[in-house]
Amino acid sequence: MTLEGFTARLASAEPVPGGGSAAAVAASLGAALAVMVGRLSQDRPRYAAHAATHARAIQAGEAARQRFIQLADIDAEAYGGFAAAMKLPRESEAERASRSTALGQAARSSTLAPLETVHLCESTVRVVESLAGRSNVNAASDLAVAALLLDAAADGAAANVRVNLPAVADPAFAARTEAEVAEALAATHAVAADVRRMVDAGTTREPEAA
Repeated sequence: MTLEGFTARLASAEPVPGGGSAAAVAASLGAALAVMVGRLSQDRPRYAAHAATHARAIQAGEAARQRFIQLADIDAEAYGGFAAAMKLPRESEAERASRSTALGQAARSSTLAPLETVHLCESTVRVVESLAGRSNVNAASDLAVAALLLDAAADGAAANVRVNLPAVADPAFAARTEAEVAEALAATHAVAADVRRMVDAGTTREPEAA
């Protein structure tokens, strides 16, 4: 699907793709920008001391870009399971119990893709951070955009995790997942802010430890 096709589908009255897929696609753009900056810095004598950082960023960023796109599809598919559970009959007590169980399972499954998106945003924004002050200065603003996209995507994915937790009907799972999300978000926000601060300041940094 082209970007035009995706956004047109997103703008339609169809329930999928939705916010979870949109967050994952936004995150894929952030990862792609990190890869771009790494490639724009490779084989440049001025940045030769940071060659290992560039190579790591390209590898990790490209893997993240591809996984984010997969997560967008997985999120859309998970909603299909939830929608099917919503349509189950509920005339008798047994049907209502069966439907409730199916809804809880579908809601739990629907948390998996956005939860992975949240965690992958955190690890990917750390890749972006590693490039700040160690990459092509002409692409510094692209690092800032990458950090902003990943930061927003993490918030969006977290919202999609949280909206499903009440329907899971498992307080322990909900509490554990909420704590996991909150910790990952706090780290993502902090690292993204560091990237923006370094870009704004034009910071130059020492090479990373091997």
